[in-house]
Amino acid sequence: MKARLEMLLRRLGAAGVLGIGVLLACAGFYVTALAPLEHEAQAQRLALERLRARTPHQPVSSGGRADELRRFYNLFPPASELTDDVERLHRLARSSGLDLAQGEYRLERRAAGLWAYRVTLPVRGSYAQLRGFLGVLLTSMPTASIDALRFERKKAADTQLEAQVRVTLHARPSGETL
Repeated sequence: MKARLEMLLRRLGAAGVLGIGVLLACAGFYVTALAPLEHEAQAQRLALERLRARTPHQPVSSGGRADELRRFYNLFPPASELTDDVERLHRLARSSGLDLAQGEYRLERRAAGLWAYRVTLPVRGSYAQLRGFLGVLLTSMPTASIDALRFERKKAADTQLEAQVRVTLHARPSGETL
């Protein structure tokens, strides 16, 4: 086996061995650097498409407060997209490295105005992972709000936190333009 490998290396020569080394280095660079960036770019494209699909921002007109209020409500996604938002919320938590436990979900339908979908997520992870998740949540989901955050460590030396994050996803009633 060893003799075969030595014979193969002699046949390849210095240039061949160097070429294989460059190919392996490129593969490693792709897996560690380029693939995550491609994933992030795809997520950014998807977010941009979702923003473009929403009602475009209209400049303030002299239509009065009713028009201003209607434009404000149209900035929020319809309630039919709430399941997509919950999936995105879970995806963001998992991509931040947090372990999710079973959460609580409650939809508050109001007679007028926006609906509120209250999500309580028990999570486990490091402080940095939790902070990263909350930062990404607020930047990638601008219609979400963090209502409460509770975390604790079992022991002072533990690096893992047990946390409970309460988030509200705001949406307008489905099929309605307020």
